[in-house]
Amino acid sequence: MHKKKLCVLAISLSSGGAERVISLLLKHLVHDFDVTLILLSNNIFFEPPKNLKIIFLGKPDVLVTTSPLRKLKSMAQFVYKYRAIAKKEKFDIVMSFLALPNIINGLVTTKLKSKPKTIISERCFPSKMYEKNNFAMKIAKTFYPRFYNKTDVLFSNSLHINKDLKDNFGIKIPMELIYNPIEIDDEKPHHDTYKITEDFKIISVGSHTPAKNQILLLKALKHLNTEYKLTIPGAGALTTSLTDFAKNNDLENQLILPGSVKNVKEYLLNSDCFVLASNTEGFPNVLLEAMAVGLPVISTNCLSGPLEILNDNEPITIAKGEFYLAKYGILINVDDDIALSKAILFLRNNEDQRKTYCDLGFQKAQNFSLPKIYDQVKHLINNQIN
Repeated sequence: MHKKKLCVLAISLSSGGAERVISLLLKHLVHDFDVTLILLSNNIFFEPPKNLKIIFLGKPDVLVTTSPLRKLKSMAQFVYKYRAIAKKEKFDIVMSFLALPNIINGLVTTKLKSKPKTIISERCFPSKMYEKNNFAMKIAKTFYPRFYNKTDVLFSNSLHINKDLKDNFGIKIPMELIYNPIEIDDEKPHHDTYKITEDFKIISVGSHTPAKNQILLLKALKHLNTEYKLTIPGAGALTTSLTDFAKNNDLENQLILPGSVKNVKEYLLNSDCFVLASNTEGFPNVLLEAMAVGLPVISTNCLSGPLEILNDNEPITIAKGEFYLAKYGILINVDDDIALSKAILFLRNNEDQRKTYCDLGFQKAQNFSLPKIYDQVKHLINNQIN
């Protein structure tokens, strides 16, 4: 049977959440479509499937610059190279992830004679992502409506993202909701064997950036005793800040920074509790991954994702300094270290509730299994082709 030609356009396959999603979807896409993966940057952390054609438009550090002029130059080169490839390959459908590839698709594919169907995917909450950068916000409010609206359909991983795009960025094309996929074991791998006489092991996984706000975890530890260990796999601009804060507040012996790791699951299984401390999210993969192994979770009620995952998107009010026992985990307000310390202490001291969340979280995670989510993506693609 002749397979339709599908192009997947992305920035890279580095260690981010969107890149993880792309790598998971590719495992199934290659069986149903003739897939070409085009990356703006030759940066691979998540290995793609073997039976896949990959084209790199730039070197690993091509986007590592703060110069607007260099960024514009890179953008022009990407557009030129991508247009040439798309004209030659005559793809039936093109799919892109994240803002820059989405804009490039809006620029290029709508002007091709072959007229491939174009699917774009937004993975962040734009109003939150750009709220502290006026220049970036102006660029987004100019480029998003101009180029996103030239494509055929958009899907994101949050109801809140779709609403934000419609209300604040003038997106008028059809928008779909498809949550992030995760790989799940048939049986819950994590078994709560914690004993109150042991150190309580907390984990938070993610890049060390302001949006992830891992400093909140260290501030929470200051309110607790020394019987807690905190592991934060990942790397980024704020790694030194985390180390310095721990040193200045006598928390050095409680903090473990292993750097970027591929075996995240092993770290999760060796922990007693997962915490998402983010100020903002698109959709927090790692929160789901923690639930998928059966780990009890605490999360800030940031936009977007945690409320949808932990409380079926039912609105709640959380008092300052307090936590909320949601359906599948604990929610706290953004940047509330007092509430986080109370929530951690609660999970440590309440074995029944901790084990209940282990089971409920694992059950909830089944809704996001890779086969189920891929079926939705495949359906979206086929609807555009047919």
